Amino acid sequence: MAEAAMAAPPDGDGDGDGDECLPRYRHLLCPDLLAGQVAFITGGGSGIGFRIAEIFMRHGCRTVIASRSLQRLAEASKKLVAATGQQCLPVSIDVRQPQSIAAAVDEALQEFKRIDILINGAAGNFLCPASALSFNAFKTVIDIDTMGTFNTSKVLFEKYFRDHGGIIVNITATLSYRGQALQVHAGAAKAAIEGAAGMAVLPVSHCCCNPSPEAMTRHLAVEWGPNKIRVNSLAPGPISGTEGFRRLGGKFAEQSKQFSAIPLQRAGNKTEIAHSALYLASPLSSYVTGTTLVVDGGSWLTSPNSFSALLDVWAAGANQPH
Repeated sequence: MAEAAMAAPPDGDGDGDGDECLPRYRHLLCPDLLAGQVAFITGGGSGIGFRIAEIFMRHGCRTVIASRSLQRLAEASKKLVAATGQQCLPVSIDVRQPQSIAAAVDEALQEFKRIDILINGAAGNFLCPASALSFNAFKTVIDIDTMGTFNTSKVLFEKYFRDHGGIIVNITATLSYRGQALQVHAGAAKAAIEGAAGMAVLPVSHCCCNPSPEAMTRHLAVEWGPNKIRVNSLAPGPISGTEGFRRLGGKFAEQSKQFSAIPLQRAGNKTEIAHSALYLASPLSSYVTGTTLVVDGGSWLTSPNSFSALLDVWAAGANQPH
C-alpha cells in the first residue's frame, strides 16, 4: 500500500477542471518555505499558473499574477487571497511586448519592493498538422512561448535580478524529445527554451535527439549564474483540468484509456506541477541550475505517438472556437 501511495496524487489535491483554489490542502513541506518572497508568474490567472500561485502563497510567498486579461486576473487574485491570506497583485501584460512587461514589473516593484522568483508560464498551443498550420499561427506560438520567455527574463534581469539574484523557472514541455505529431509549432518553441535538456543524462546512443546547443535555459544559467540567478525548466506531461488538456486531446486519451500506456497509468494534476515548481523555486534546489525537471509520469518514454488518432481530435475541434 505504501508503494502505491508514492505514485498516487498527494492527498487533498481536489484539482477539478476549473480555476478554483483547493478545498483542502496538506503541507508536504514547511508552510514558511517561501516566507517573505515575491513571485512574478506569467500565465498566473488560470491553469497551472494559477495553481503555482496558490501553492507558493500557501508557503508564505506573495505573488504577482500576469496575463493579458486583467478582469480574469482580478477574479483569480480574489480567490487566491481569500484561500491563502497572502497578497496577490494582478497586472496586465503581453509577453510579446517588452514595454508591457517593463510596466508590469515596475508596478510589482512599487508594490512589493522586490521580486525573487519568475515563473515563465505564458504559452499558446493547439493541435494542428504542419500542412494546415498558417505562417502567422506558427509565429504567434514562437512569439508567446519563446520570445515571451526571453523578454520577461531579460526585463526582470535588468530591473532587479542582476543586482539582487533570483530564480527563473521556465514551464516547457516534452514535445521535442522525440517529435510529436501535430505539435511542430509548440515543440519548436519549447525546444528553443530548454533544448531537450532533460534528455542529456542519457547515453548518446540511446537519445532520440541530441541536446540542442541553442537552449535558452542553459545559456542563461551559464551567463547569469555569477549574478546568483538560477535558471531551470519544468516540463509537465498531460495535466488534467487545464486548457491545454482540453485542446490537446486529453479527454479523448482519457476516455479511450490511452493513459494506460503511461508508466504511472494516469494523467497528472496541477498540484503536482505546482509542487515541482515549488521545489525548483525554493532553497531545496539551491545547487540546481541549467537543467530540466520532467514531471510526466514517464509519459514521453512510452506513450504512443498516434498521428491518426490526433488527426481525429484535431478534425473534431478544428472549427470550434477556443
